[in-house]
Amino acid sequence: MSEIEGSSAQQAGGRLSIDLDALAANYQALADQAAPARCSAVVKANGYGLGMEPVARRLAASGCDCFFVASLAEAQFLREVVPAADIYVLEGIWPEQLAAFTAADLLPVINSPVQLALWARPGTPRRCIVQVDTGMSRLGLTPAEFRHLAGDTSALDGICVDYLMTHLACADEPEHSLNQQQIGLFDELRALLPHLPTSVGNTAAVLSGTGSSGDLVRLGVGLYGSNPAPGLSHHLRRVATLEGRVLQIREVPAATPVGYGAEYRARGQTLLATLGLGYADGYPRSLGNRGYGVVHGQRVPVVGRVSMDSLVVDVTRLGEGKLSPGDFVQLLGQDVNIDELARLGGTISYELLTGLGARLERRYTGLV
Repeated sequence: MSEIEGSSAQQAGGRLSIDLDALAANYQALADQAAPARCSAVVKANGYGLGMEPVARRLAASGCDCFFVASLAEAQFLREVVPAADIYVLEGIWPEQLAAFTAADLLPVINSPVQLALWARPGTPRRCIVQVDTGMSRLGLTPAEFRHLAGDTSALDGICVDYLMTHLACADEPEHSLNQQQIGLFDELRALLPHLPTSVGNTAAVLSGTGSSGDLVRLGVGLYGSNPAPGLSHHLRRVATLEGRVLQIREVPAATPVGYGAEYRARGQTLLATLGLGYADGYPRSLGNRGYGVVHGQRVPVVGRVSMDSLVVDVTRLGEGKLSPGDFVQLLGQDVNIDELARLGGTISYELLTGLGARLERRYTGLV
């Protein structure tokens, strides 16, 4: 089953095709590799830019019953999509959100003693995850706060801790010394409350086989077809394909400037194609003179700066008549690897995916 969302094919200067069958296959492959750990899906930031609703529906249909989002607003939206799943909110909870959390049966990731006290309900304990900061210095109880909690567990009255969680700062670099430092500290802390299940690993931990995943794995960018740890072998399938519509084709003589700032000048008689998407649609400005597209299996380089609504590719090697206005050029997908493109743009695949703009026509296959 397929469906089109966003701008129509007649209106959009670019289109984004999302293969939900590939998404489901990636989930299954990672879950099989992570077994016997339970696997959850991180669907924050609108399902990493690909659409939270269709992504979560397909993952739920594939057996995923646990999801992570960043905020309450994301969790409330997701609850309508997956009514029976566990939904954890990474930011935790604020006092004014208590009623909304309970009304929608949402579960906070507790990051401070204040949040812990707020969430506690003696007599009818509330479920949650407790996060401890072991070296990322972002969110979670400090080691000192956790040691105090373990020494006086009265603060846990009215709390049902589903998992004790930490987040590795260098999981995408399996050999980094901080990984073992964090895992060692986490093991030391969890030994103070050894009955608690744990959550440590993400996609990188699963692919590297480090054994540091814990009882609950948080699968993120790997679900969407990106390899989070360069150098690790994987069989993840491509999920997203981005294409730009050709608006105009023109031939220019040598030395003709192309784009803002005239940073690029044609090296000879050059055939140029202007595509109808730019950095407002999520194609990074940093890929000017660095990125490339693919047409009929041939690479065509991005030349000049990427504009807000357009970019230019050199299609000279294709020859005249091989590309026409209205045709599409692949900018990300089967022939343009997302991790390679991210490196060329000096960024990461996470940023590429989550930056994909609302103006793009979105086409889904594998909807449920």
